[in-house]
Amino acid sequence: MKEIMDKDQLSRTLKRIAHEIIERNDDLSNLILVGILNKGYSVAKILQGNIHRFSDVEVPLYAIDITNYRDDLKQNNDQKNTFDSTGKNVLLIDDVLFTGRTVRAAMDALIDTGRPSKIELAVLIDRGHRELPIRADFVGKNIPTSKDEKVYFDVNEMKVYF
Repeated sequence: MKEIMDKDQLSRTLKRIAHEIIERNDDLSNLILVGILNKGYSVAKILQGNIHRFSDVEVPLYAIDITNYRDDLKQNNDQKNTFDSTGKNVLLIDDVLFTGRTVRAAMDALIDTGRPSKIELAVLIDRGHRELPIRADFVGKNIPTSKDEKVYFDVNEMKVYF
């Protein structure tokens, strides 16, 4: 596998995204971070820490389980998303944006938690090849790939490979 981002590059990228989030949100008290399980939640935790470090505001963080909302796997998971997003500005976070189907499932799951006033999307890597009209508002890095290549965010080593 080829390394795309090492730990230092990843750290700088997530700090930059945190600064962009702070700049684009005048009222951080109405913002909630929602990380898509599993790796999106890991990215979201880092962003939450960076936002707190740079703004001194503790933005709430929630995990969202999209298992029951996917269109490619019919599974019945008893896990429920229990937070309330009504009236909040929601920043949905994932590690890699590819076809857009994971984000669509996450938005469906999010709507079941309430009626957010706004939903934005932050991703660590955007690799293209969309099958749905979805784009990220905050992007760490655009990586052109073929459909056959895989992009992998290693949470333990804090590196990105493909």
